[in-house]
Amino acid sequence: MDPFSLDRYLIRRKVFKLFGGAFHIYAWDDPERVCFYAEQKAFKLKEDFTVFGEEAMTTPLLRIRARSVIDFSATYDIDCAKTGQRVGSCRRKGLKSILRDAWEVLDPQEQVIATCAEDSTALALIRRFLANLIPQTYALTSSDGAPLGSFRQFFNPFVFKMELDYGPDERGVLDRRLGIGLAVCIMAIEGRQN
Repeated sequence: MDPFSLDRYLIRRKVFKLFGGAFHIYAWDDPERVCFYAEQKAFKLKEDFTVFGEEAMTTPLLRIRARSVIDFSATYDIDCAKTGQRVGSCRRKGLKSILRDAWEVLDPQEQVIATCAEDSTALALIRRFLANLIPQTYALTSSDGAPLGSFRQFFNPFVFKMELDYGPDERGVLDRRLGIGLAVCIMAIEGRQN
């Protein structure tokens, strides 16, 4: 079964990893089935992830690389690991993300095809300045505003867990590989704030 064909996933950042990060993405209906696995190397100047089809890291599926070393509005290119062909990119909206996390999803021609933004500015401010006890929720929408899915964090002070639900994206607007790449970026980049 194609791991990219599922409608829902559970994403979890590994708890006990001294340096860097490790991300497991499970099938929602079978939380023992690892669909994707990625590791974040510690002390790297430029983010670079390989997303594998299993924890043994023998089947590379995606490669995610930051375009620059330090960039407030960083763009992460997502390539097919087998062909090297660009699938698309995810760009963090730097200034907007100060108050409310926001991302743009780009196709291979650099056109914005979707956005992913935190649920509300008020809740985002509470999360940042008062407490990090309110889980984050992101709405994933097409460039014309149609809902494509959502990312929803679960409250857990020890383990960073999030659900990716493609929801009503029956039109297939978003390449599922971009959704998985965006999930890894959110866990790695936004997850540092928690």
